[in-house]
Formats: sequence, C-alpha cells, structure tokens
Amino acid sequence: MLVWGSFIGLIIIFLALDLGVFHKHEHVIKSKEAGIWTAIWVTVALSFSGVIYWLFSNGIIDNPTALTPNDAVLKYLTGYLIELSLSVDNVFVIAVIFGAFKIPAIYQHRVLFWGILGAIVFRALMIVFGVALITKFDWIIYVFGVFLLYTAFKMLRSDDNEFDPKNSFVFRRLKKLYPITSAINGHDFFIKRMGVYAATPLFVALVVIELTDILFALDSIPAILAITADPFIVFSSNILAILGLRSMYFLISRMLEKFRYINYSLVVILGFVGLKMLFSHHIEIPEWVSLTVISVSLVGGIISSLLIPDKKDKK
Repeated sequence: MLVWGSFIGLIIIFLALDLGVFHKHEHVIKSKEAGIWTAIWVTVALSFSGVIYWLFSNGIIDNPTALTPNDAVLKYLTGYLIELSLSVDNVFVIAVIFGAFKIPAIYQHRVLFWGILGAIVFRALMIVFGVALITKFDWIIYVFGVFLLYTAFKMLRSDDNEFDPKNSFVFRRLKKLYPITSAINGHDFFIKRMGVYAATPLFVALVVIELTDILFALDSIPAILAITADPFIVFSSNILAILGLRSMYFLISRMLEKFRYINYSLVVILGFVGLKMLFSHHIEIPEWVSLTVISVSLVGGIISSLLIPDKKDKK
C-alpha cells in the first residue's frame, strides 16, 4: 500500500503543480509550449520504467502474476504505448466537442484539467473491476478479445464526421436535468442569471468529454489487460499516459487533418490485441513482439499521413 500511496501522491503533486503553478494564469497554449510539455510527460513516463524495474527486482510491490523485472518493464512500456496510441483518437473527439460548444482556446486547458482528474478516478475503478474479473473468471478474456475486435471493425467502418456533441444523448439529458446557457463568463462552469444558476458551455463540454473518455476506456482498459493483469502496471501505465493527454491535445489538435491515416493504426492495434486475448491460452506471444507491432503500426500511420498526398489537395 505504501507504493500505491506514494504513486497516487505523486500524481496529486503533478496535478497541483500543473494548475496551481505552471498554468495558474490562463493563456492560450501554443504548439511550442505544448511540445515541451508533451516531451516532459513522455520522459516522466519512460523514466518510470526504471522505477518499475526497481520495484519488481527488490520485491517491494506485490507480484501476483510472477513477473521478472525485465518482463514487468516490457509490459509497462507496451501498456503505456497502447494507451498513448488510443489517446490520439480521443484528441479528435475533444477537438470536435470544443468546436461544437465554441470553447475559447484560453479556457480549454482548464476544462481538460478537470476532465483528466475525473478520468483518473473513473479509470482507477474500471481497472480494479477489470483486474478482478480476469483474476476470478479466466473466460472473461475471450469477451474482452471479441469486444476489441468489434471495436476495431466499428472504427474501420466509422465516419469521422458522424459525431455531433449537441445531438448526443449526454447533452440532451443534461438539458433536461439542469438549465444550460450559451453565455461564457470567464472560466466559470456555472453562472447566476435572474436568480437561477445555469451551466455554461464549459461545464457542458466537461461533462461530454468526461463521459466520452469513459467510452474510450472501455477499449483501452481491456487492451492493457491483454498485456498484463498486474494491477500496478495497468494503473501506472494508464494514468501516466492520461496525464500527457492535455499537452498532446494542444500539440496535435491543430494538425488533425495531417493525421488522417492514424485511425488505421488504431484499428491494427486493437485488432492485434483482440486476437492476442482470444488466443492467449493457446499461443504465447513474446512481449517484444507486441511492443514492435504497436510501435510499427503507430509510426506507419504517422508516416503514411505525412507522405501520401490528400485527395482533397489534388482537386
């Protein structure tokens, strides 16, 4: 429990420094600043693999799946890369939500901060639940595998323009439950007009982003559980990837059109992980193979997006 408490305490310190020190004064986050923060978060996450090795080599943390220190590091890195890859798809949706509710760029970091905080709590609960299911029921891994394959198929067939936040079930229900105003009053989530409190577009965007992230977690949590059922590795790799999501959003949200083939990378990753879960009791795939497939898929999607001309540009 000391290790878990220390890790959670470290995350709280990171979040407090983020909002209370580095982003105390609201400002529009430019690509250069976002790039620096993305590099910092990625460096922190990769450096944490050394902590994973130290914890497992010295037996400081419970090791329910009997991992060697090297295997633990490989599984941590693979899990982190999976979550980071799937977060790219999340960036696309966040950009659509901010655009739909006309959230000014200066307040987007504040909305994402509270969104990330909620995501950490919800994902922690989902990880505990998912690990418990896999530990208690071996056959649940087949359910997760089929679900990931179905998600990959849906992603392959989906249209990026089909999601409209203002027509979503969440937004329609929220309008019935609480008064909503289109007015934006600084960074306030609620304002009082004529004696009545109403939710601003910032709060509406926060709720939609939060619930959308839960839907994304239904893909990413089973995907990481396909790599390992060790709760600390699953939790730490997932949370450290989420912490870098804000800076990643501000870095690549302005370049979304350039990454038009990244969706196919995610399809390959989800398909591979789904098949790995289905055959997990029959074929043992080395962790370096998983790491290679995920890395090559992600890099391949980025390179293809940059090198292959867009058909729209030819017209």
